[in-house]
Amino acid sequence: MTKLVDKVAIVTGGGRGIGRAIVDRLLNDGMKVMACGRGAEPDGFPDAAGWMQADVSCPDDVARIVTETISRFGPATLLVNNAGVQVEKTAADSSDDDWDLVIGVNCRGVFNMCRAVLPQMQDGGGNIINIGSISGVVSDPTMALYNASKAFVHSLTRSIAVDHGPAVRCNAILPGWIMTAMAEDGFALADDPEAAMADALARHPVGRFGQPEDIANMVSWLASDEAAYVSGQCFTVDGGMTAASPLQPGLF
Repeated sequence: MTKLVDKVAIVTGGGRGIGRAIVDRLLNDGMKVMACGRGAEPDGFPDAAGWMQADVSCPDDVARIVTETISRFGPATLLVNNAGVQVEKTAADSSDDDWDLVIGVNCRGVFNMCRAVLPQMQDGGGNIINIGSISGVVSDPTMALYNASKAFVHSLTRSIAVDHGPAVRCNAILPGWIMTAMAEDGFALADDPEAAMADALARHPVGRFGQPEDIANMVSWLASDEAAYVSGQCFTVDGGMTAASPLQPGLF
């Protein structure tokens, strides 16, 4: 795989789960990484990476992220939009505050970050990777705003690829059940979380749930020149779960 040594990446939501795995992988690939999140720098965060406390839904914070990245490492050639939140409610139950939170981070935050880095990528070699979700294609129950927000991310990905190529490639990764705190919160919505988890596991042809490193591996490939002919695509990484019919394995 083409080395990414000394190239500069910004990773939003980089403090834990998928985001932290992406930070670790890109550092291992030789990149200079600036990560951000809404909280303080996490314990044990790698010294080699920069950390900023910032809210990507706020344009002023986004401007600070880009400026600080340039000051410390240089202009970013890779943006990974991983920051995301969820609210476990139906459309009827969702409040204006729920809308502002989910749409603010998951939609406006991705848009803000893309808009901020695109000007510095126009000379070529720019790469944006958005973390979407299978929930933007097949809706999870009681996750109306989250489902809708991820569909937005997928569509914005295609628009950026079309409007800003060839200077910029833009793709999305659609994780399935990746074992993070967010996934645990999703299973906790079930009447019987253990039964729900066992049922979900049975629907995975690969025989396991995903790990954050599975998504980080995909980010690494899309960031490399081996994916130079890949743009405007949404890659499902879910262990084959959404490829199957709803019939439970073993019944036939």
